[in-house]
Amino acid sequence: MNERKDIIIVGSGLGGLSTALRLASRGHKIRIIEKYSAPGGRLNQFKENGFTFDLGPSFMSMTFEFDELFKDCGIENPLKLKALDPLYEVYFRGKSKPYKIYKDLKKLAIEFKDIEPDFEKKADAYLNKASEFYHDTEGIIVKNNFNNLFEYFYKMSKVPLKHLPYLKKRLWTLLEETFVSQEVKVIFSLVAFFLGSTPFHTPSIYSLLNYTEMRHNGYWIVEGGMYKIVEEIVKALNKFDVEFIYNTEIKNIADYNGRLNSIIDTNGIEWKADQYIINADAASFRGQVLNREKYSEKKLDKMEWSLAPFTIYLGVKNKIPSLYHHNYFLGDDFNQYAGSIFTSAVIPSKPYYYVNMPSHSDSQCAPEGCENLFILCPVPDKRFKKDWTDKDKLADEIIADLSARINFDLNKNTIVKKILTPSDWESMFNLYKGSGLGLSHGMKQVGGFRPSNKDELFSNLYYVGASTVPGTGLPMVLISSKLVTERVLNEL
Repeated sequence: MNERKDIIIVGSGLGGLSTALRLASRGHKIRIIEKYSAPGGRLNQFKENGFTFDLGPSFMSMTFEFDELFKDCGIENPLKLKALDPLYEVYFRGKSKPYKIYKDLKKLAIEFKDIEPDFEKKADAYLNKASEFYHDTEGIIVKNNFNNLFEYFYKMSKVPLKHLPYLKKRLWTLLEETFVSQEVKVIFSLVAFFLGSTPFHTPSIYSLLNYTEMRHNGYWIVEGGMYKIVEEIVKALNKFDVEFIYNTEIKNIADYNGRLNSIIDTNGIEWKADQYIINADAASFRGQVLNREKYSEKKLDKMEWSLAPFTIYLGVKNKIPSLYHHNYFLGDDFNQYAGSIFTSAVIPSKPYYYVNMPSHSDSQCAPEGCENLFILCPVPDKRFKKDWTDKDKLADEIIADLSARINFDLNKNTIVKKILTPSDWESMFNLYKGSGLGLSHGMKQVGGFRPSNKDELFSNLYYVGASTVPGTGLPMVLISSKLVTERVLNEL
């Protein structure tokens, strides 16, 4: 093993925690400095009046990346998972029944029998192509570090040429070439929102997410809630004597001969270590803390950022039998809505939103006879809409619309209600202008074009998380932790 090093990780999101576990299990001394009062970053929770709410992510895919993490650290995977089937339900405004989205194409074909002829044959061909995208790029691009653009393009040249036309094609275009039904196209395009974007901006190669949801692992929930992921990793970190420092925000640095000498918190306290890993946003940290011209506010604002979350947490009395664990509530003007929602300066009219009801599967997250609801509405980030004092108006509209569509008066039954706007997410977790998932995944912001996980100037400074390689989402962040760990260990 390499000489034991003193390593500071700034930020305790999944990227920071999993990197800490990989390095601590190899004998290095780890300290984690966190702005918030608890570990987890966006993967956090809060409790009120007997309800336990997951703050952000509500399900996951590619669970084998968690198997890899714990195996890499010599630990048995402690997470207990439950597969979702159906994956979710989709409500279109004006339709009385939702579509149940199954992994089984024969079952799904029955759902779509009146709107999509030969669905099973079309979907099978579509998913086969998506499978090729996934497996032909996973080892070459997704799970590789890049030292420069030349190396990135060299590795890209190893991707089969048959995929090149799909790099420029948009996901919606591919769906239009495959299906005739607007509803089917919309449902298959929902994966773009998992990247914090829309199908009109997302490259068609990300149809590989349809493959991961329907054929390659599916969607899963964690028994006891998503925060169990954080709790189990922290439990393992405690065994390795990892130190946590909460309520501490890093605002400045000191450098010496090309190496980072210390980082400085808002109270002026200096923190010294041999190596530093930043789990804050890899782009905005370079601009806001390191003052790099390439990442000035003006240039950050010109980058493509993922959706901003407007979230509502409701604890309600009485049961809601009509609502499933995961649900999408959509309108009937998808193209127009999705084309404008992320750059509007006003709250959306007739908003689209996602509803997670974990109490459908986990009785422990709500008092007996009650339900726990998490509502997410994608909205413009603070580059476009700076003022969120009108948050109650949007929340009231969403709650009223949901009440009507599930035939349940939420206002009348509400026990707990909490609203978080992009301004709240920005202030709580330093999310750049409220962007929920960091940089989006256009072709100019992936792979070698994405902010590197190795700093350009400081030889002992690294990055992990959604805005560095390979990208956003829980499994991608786990891969990010593996990539940055490889860099750190190779350079010690």
